[in-house]
Amino acid sequence: MWSDNKYSRLRWKIIGGTMAFSLIPLLVAGFFATHTFQRAFNATVTKNLETMVGDKRRALDMFLEERVAQLKTLLMTHSPEELGDKASLEKLFNAMQSSSESFVDVGFIGQEGHHLAYVGPYNLENVNYSGTMWFQQTLLKGIYISNVFLGYRKFPHFVIAVSQLENGKTWILRATIDSDVFDRLVRAVQVGKRGDAFLLDSENRLQTASRFQGKVLGLSSLPPAMPFHGIHIDTAMVDGSPMFIGTAWLESVRWRLVILEDPAEEMSALFRTRSLLWLVGLVGMLVIATGATIMAKSIVSKLIESDSEKAALDASLMQSSKMAALGKLAAGVAHEINNPLALIREGAGWLKDLLAEESSEAMLNYEEFDRSLDLIELHVDRARDVTHRMLGFGRRMEPAQEHVDLNSLVDQTIRFLQQEAIHRNIAIHTDFAQDLPRLTTDPNQLQQVILNIADNALDAVGRDGEIHLKSGVLPSNTEIFLEVKDSGPGMSKAVLEHLFEPFYTTKVVGEGTGLGLSICFTIMEKLGGRIEVDSTVGQGSTFTLILPLARL
Repeated sequence: MWSDNKYSRLRWKIIGGTMAFSLIPLLVAGFFATHTFQRAFNATVTKNLETMVGDKRRALDMFLEERVAQLKTLLMTHSPEELGDKASLEKLFNAMQSSSESFVDVGFIGQEGHHLAYVGPYNLENVNYSGTMWFQQTLLKGIYISNVFLGYRKFPHFVIAVSQLENGKTWILRATIDSDVFDRLVRAVQVGKRGDAFLLDSENRLQTASRFQGKVLGLSSLPPAMPFHGIHIDTAMVDGSPMFIGTAWLESVRWRLVILEDPAEEMSALFRTRSLLWLVGLVGMLVIATGATIMAKSIVSKLIESDSEKAALDASLMQSSKMAALGKLAAGVAHEINNPLALIREGAGWLKDLLAEESSEAMLNYEEFDRSLDLIELHVDRARDVTHRMLGFGRRMEPAQEHVDLNSLVDQTIRFLQQEAIHRNIAIHTDFAQDLPRLTTDPNQLQQVILNIADNALDAVGRDGEIHLKSGVLPSNTEIFLEVKDSGPGMSKAVLEHLFEPFYTTKVVGEGTGLGLSICFTIMEKLGGRIEVDSTVGQGSTFTLILPLARL
């Protein structure tokens, strides 16, 4: 065996080596994982913002194009007389609103700038638009979407107007878009507490309301307009805080869509993950250090215990050798005793035959002789039964086939243990099923199994406990069972895995051979049955012997 100093040095070498080879890769992996994850997360956030800007730009363009298409369709499919009639225009306006409630009013205007018909909540029938920008642009371009302006209504709004030349005259159909509907469409992509979404014109003037940049028609504090093509993603300081900025120009009107996202909100998951990663790394270091210490102590303890285990194994093998020698000796003794027993049995039978020829009246002690001969035969039979069991211990024997009452056999067997149970203050309770069918089996070998299981139960309980024996027929009606339940400490799963292995025992070295349950398992197999075990630490153990009702 090694000295204590060598064990101590080995322990520290194991701890140091384990820590070095575990922590260095952990730190390197943590650094690269954090760096890689941050780059991937930044790319994902940027890509998501780019996708959001592109999708919202298409949605806004589609909204405006659909409104333009509605007005163009009305202008092309209806005559100036119909559109100039207020009642007819009102019907058309109501039809437009039924499919899309996005218009505030609609007006049909002649080339001089006067309303020929107007439907809406305002008193604009007598207004002349000939001097307004949107009117001039509509005459010039045929289709015009204005910037937001105050106009005659004195509140921010924008209009869509389309013109058509017919019979030498130009007619204009103009509609005001509902600002609330359009604003909600833009604000739908506002994300988080500091996120924002709005539209700017080419002069950086707000066309929709902003959460933080101001009201409609106010100037934005954002950098000047970006190039007119493509989607642009950048970062900039907005009101003293860094923000992700996604911008893109609409195709239908010269408005710039702006979506702002707060990096702190968008990357909060990254920051939490990074903090969690460092926390996990720290915990991992502590776990590795603890594990290395425990492992080192365990290895050294195993080395220290190896000699004790080797001694215990040697003792177990010696005990097994003794039991094998005892088995051979038992077989030899049984053979030697059987011969005198046969002679005694034959002599007693001969004397009974002679006694039968005598007259009971003439012979003074006739009854005493007859009773003595009966006792001789009875005890010879008992001795032969004992030698038969000794032969069964020394060599394998095929089971006998007898009709057996299991309840009676169990009752007879537990009588052997009754005094021991009383001495240990262990109560033995029985719950036998009535009218239990008889078995066709070997009563002696079955009794050996029952005795071994019950004796193990006594040892498991130790003192001051209970043992319950219960018999019955399984639901299949093809098998009969005997349940032996004790109030002992129970067994762990590790013990149950090796319970029926030869030479495996949980008893102190020298008190058990580890062969009892192995022999019981073999006997039950020979009898066509099986043993089942259910045990929980702290709740006792239950051994169940199961045998077929009819042997095939």
